[in-house]
Order: sequence, then structure tokens, then C-alpha cells
Amino acid sequence: MPEKILVKSVLNKTRKRDSWFLDDYTVNPYSGCSFNCLYCYIRGSKYGTHMEERLRAKDNVADVLHKQLRNRAKRKEYGIIVLSSATDPYLQIEKELGLTRQILEVILHHRFPVHIITKSALVTRDFDLLKRIDEHSILPDNLQSVLGHRAIITFSFSTVVEEIARIFEPGATPPARRLEAVEKTLSAGFLSGISMMPLLPYITDGSDHLEKMFKTFHEIGAQYVLPASLTLFGSGEHDSKTLMFQAINKHYPHLEEKYRQLFSLGFQPNWNYRTGLERLTKELGIRYHLRNTLYDSHNARH
Repeated sequence: MPEKILVKSVLNKTRKRDSWFLDDYTVNPYSGCSFNCLYCYIRGSKYGTHMEERLRAKDNVADVLHKQLRNRAKRKEYGIIVLSSATDPYLQIEKELGLTRQILEVILHHRFPVHIITKSALVTRDFDLLKRIDEHSILPDNLQSVLGHRAIITFSFSTVVEEIARIFEPGATPPARRLEAVEKTLSAGFLSGISMMPLLPYITDGSDHLEKMFKTFHEIGAQYVLPASLTLFGSGEHDSKTLMFQAINKHYPHLEEKYRQLFSLGFQPNWNYRTGLERLTKELGIRYHLRNTLYDSHNARH
């Protein structure tokens, strides 16, 4: 079991709402992550060392969040709360501890909208609370005319191929189970789609692999796909760049030099790569009728 800690604050106000995830606030019930994704952007920071071993549960998260949301609600500072920004809200230990479920109960009480981002199928456990949040929460004024939902559920994929997932995200829920959860989420009537982040250069970003992914997401009825390229940080032994290069060297040694060239100038691939990937994913999105935003402003509910 993880170490249980007490915190003084859990609600983080974002400086600017992200156009993809629509985050006005973020909450993380845990620190560290047992999904152990090698590419995680948190690796390379002080929070990324031994992420799977230094897992902590914020034991008083519900009480602290209640106080913070009560104050925001009094001032009518409603906004979308993203779960989570620095770890997955549905880690394996959530089954026993239920901190994310406690958070959703508080969010429902104060009528804040929520956006769940997860690699887990456990989110289906909380459909009862999420349905009530979707029905009763208050959207910020500038989203009321374009967003028809108040509970959004996004599933994260870097691949739909099990063998690749086992290498780069060894502790996460396998893609096949995630896909089943996406179908259940859509059948339950939620706004739901895919965060295709990150796509792995020369492994999951090729036209054939992307075609397979877009076709799969289209067939299960996903409403949007948010694709992005890989970013790698740090040079320490626990940083994402180091861990990814080790995995490439072990499993895809023929790609090692390509990776070194691609990331030779910084934490992200070069401009030509990024623009090429953006063009390809846009074309596939059009072909498979998958938008690259959470809502379609032309057909939004008014």
C-alpha cells in the first residue's frame, strides 16, 4: 500500500484553460504513478523519480477539496476540473482507497463540471456519480453555448497493440480492456474520446499504425481524437529521455540513431516531423469523422 499523507491544498487553478482539455482546475488524489509509462512527461522533474515506488495517497483530499470548492462556488468561479494532471486518477490502489470516488462526490456536491483523463477501465465504476455531475453541474459562462456536457471522459492511448504497450506502459491497463471501457462509456451517453498522446516516433506514428488506430476508434464510436507527438525530458537515470532511449536500444535498436537525431535539438522532435505528423493525423481525422477538439462548435447545443 502507498504511504498516506495529509495535504493543505489539492485544487490547482490553471493560468489559462487548455484548448484541448478545457482545464480550469486540476486535482491529483495521488502522487507518483504505478502505471510506470516510460514516456511520462512528469519524469524529468522532481516528481518523476521512482514514480511507481514513491506512490502516495492524499488521505484528506476530500475534506480539503470540499473547503476549496465551497469558497470557489460562493464566488461562482465554476470551471472544469481535470482529474488528473500529474498521475492517473484510477490507479490500481483506487479500488481499495476510493479517493477519486470521494473527490467526485465533493465535485457533485458543489456542482463543478469534470474531465476525467485515464488509462484505466476502473472509471466505469463511477458512472453513477459522473451521470449526476453531467446532469447537475454548472459550466463556466463562456462554455455554456458550445459544450453540451458537464462530465467528459477521455481515454489515453499511445498504441492499440498489446506488445508495444507492454514495453512502454507496463503497469497500465492493456489497450484491449481500455477499448472496452471506451465503448461502455459511449454507450452510457457520456462525451468521450481519445487522447492519442504521445505517439511514438517510427513505432506508432506510421501511416499503417495510425490508420489502424483511427479505424479502431471510429468503429467503437469515439467522438474525438487528440493526437500529439512524444516529448522527452532530462538526462538522469529515472528521466523519460533516458528510460525511452534504453527501451529503444533494447527493443528497437535499429531506431536508436533516428531517435538521437530527432531529439538532438531539445525535448521535442524537430519542426518537420511535428508538422508532418499533424498533417497526417488531420487527414485521418477527416477520413474517419473524428474531430480534434472536445466539441464541435458548429453543432454544439445552445
